[in-house]
Amino acid sequence: MKITRRAFTAVVAGAIATPLMQVRPAGAAEKVVRIGYQKYGTLVLLKGKGLLEKKLKSIDYTVEWTEFPGGPQLLEALNAGAVDFGSTGETPPIFAQAANAPLVYIAHEPPAPRGEAILVAKDSPIKAVADLKGKKVAFNKGSNVHYLLVKALEEAGLTYEDVESSFLAPADGRAAFEKGAVDAWVIWDPFQAAAEVAIEARELRNGEGIVPNHQFYLGTTSLVDGHAQAIDVLIDAISEIDEWTKSDTAAAAAELSPSVGIPEPVLVKALERQSYGIKSLDDAVVAQQQGIADTFFELKLIPKKVTIADVVRKGKA
Repeated sequence: MKITRRAFTAVVAGAIATPLMQVRPAGAAEKVVRIGYQKYGTLVLLKGKGLLEKKLKSIDYTVEWTEFPGGPQLLEALNAGAVDFGSTGETPPIFAQAANAPLVYIAHEPPAPRGEAILVAKDSPIKAVADLKGKKVAFNKGSNVHYLLVKALEEAGLTYEDVESSFLAPADGRAAFEKGAVDAWVIWDPFQAAAEVAIEARELRNGEGIVPNHQFYLGTTSLVDGHAQAIDVLIDAISEIDEWTKSDTAAAAAELSPSVGIPEPVLVKALERQSYGIKSLDDAVVAQQQGIADTFFELKLIPKKVTIADVVRKGKA
């Protein structure tokens, strides 16, 4: 299922009818893990491969998948009780934690700083980030690229207030970018790769040297507290997909392109910039996340300070 703005209310309402634990008439427990995913990262590959369904069946769980346009929307659904598990970039869980969402950081992938970028049109007169002063920049508010924009502007001697922010989800951002309604678009893969392949968008600045761009796996407190075995199976399946994709990205793209709905050349480009190797959060990663959270509080983009360590799952991934 894919989520649009109009469909979001229906998904949240459906959470009441589809709790994590359902009961069959025969008395056997049917346990359902509801996963939110994006056209980004490892979960879309896991869905396309169909591996998780087989692994969860062995412990009497099933899985339901719901697609979201971005991490903020996915975590809104998690906060509302509509999904149990999902993956996002660095920034969405910070906004969600500040809104008191019942989330837990379960694991993460290594940094992938090339997997997000500030894009401009191929014939744009904008040649450097400093040229964005006074310009209109589109991005998904509260997403990983929100932080990329902040740090790229800082590196160029500008502030966040020096640009006109246009908060747009990926599809709307692409449309505005193509029409020339915005001067730049800050976006992540595979949307980044799609714009580079299809319309020859030009990369102004990616995350290398300024942001790590981690992919985080997040669950509800109820999932983490009551379904450790299912989490172990999830992590095992993600690790297997990571290894398979890393070993031959071209073959993975060819096999998965039809099922994930991403053109093969775009998927190859995105997968080559992705990182692989799921692991638990160590002190360094927690500190990086804390730095991002502190930055957003200082910019008054979140209403209160948050402590990342308070919502990190203990133990290994």
